[in-house]
Amino acid sequence: MRFPSSLLHGTLVQRYKRFLADVQLPNGTTVTAHCTNTGSMMGCKTPGSAVCISPCDKPGRRLAYTWEMIRVNGGWVGINTLHPNRLVAEGIATGVVHELRGYNSIRREVCTRQGTRLDICLEGPCGLCFVEVKNVTLAIDGMAAFPDAVSARGTKHLKELIRLKRKGHRTAVVFVIQREDCNGFRPADEIDPEYGRWLRRALKAGVELLPYQANVTPEEIVLTTRLESKL
Repeated sequence: MRFPSSLLHGTLVQRYKRFLADVQLPNGTTVTAHCTNTGSMMGCKTPGSAVCISPCDKPGRRLAYTWEMIRVNGGWVGINTLHPNRLVAEGIATGVVHELRGYNSIRREVCTRQGTRLDICLEGPCGLCFVEVKNVTLAIDGMAAFPDAVSARGTKHLKELIRLKRKGHRTAVVFVIQREDCNGFRPADEIDPEYGRWLRRALKAGVELLPYQANVTPEEIVLTTRLESKL
């Protein structure tokens, strides 16, 4: 996934009200960017950190910029939660996510029952595969961890994947780890033990767990390799 226009570099002043981030540009001007990430962003919101924002000229939009990434431990961490679905769809189409090859069509934002949507549905000769995608920015002791805040919605998605698996469909959850300083993935039990319990139940029920690392730069973000899961 290449950015359609050059990102602007700046320095994070503060992230506040969940959806707002003040960024100081090199010329000294401070602008407010939209933050798509509704999580706690633990470890990824330190004032004074280098950040990149993207310009947006969409008519009617209140904020002219979107916060894309932040510099942590010498590397870029992608915090825009709108990108992982596209990254996974691209990764499936190009064969990077090799576990999900062999399907003829891909649909996004699929309603599986009233009040419940999953990110991707694949269809092919072997049937349907429902995929939920999660963005990971948290790192704990060199391990990527999810979630960074209590996620009732995330637990709901796991329960839905288990239900669909029991109905005979293939199901998977892909964790997009938008940072390169991690050597494995685990649930953040110390933050949301309920999610950790349901993730283990999902794995036992046959839901596939696919944590994929991404290479994040101001020019592009691409999925690279699958990390080992430690549950």
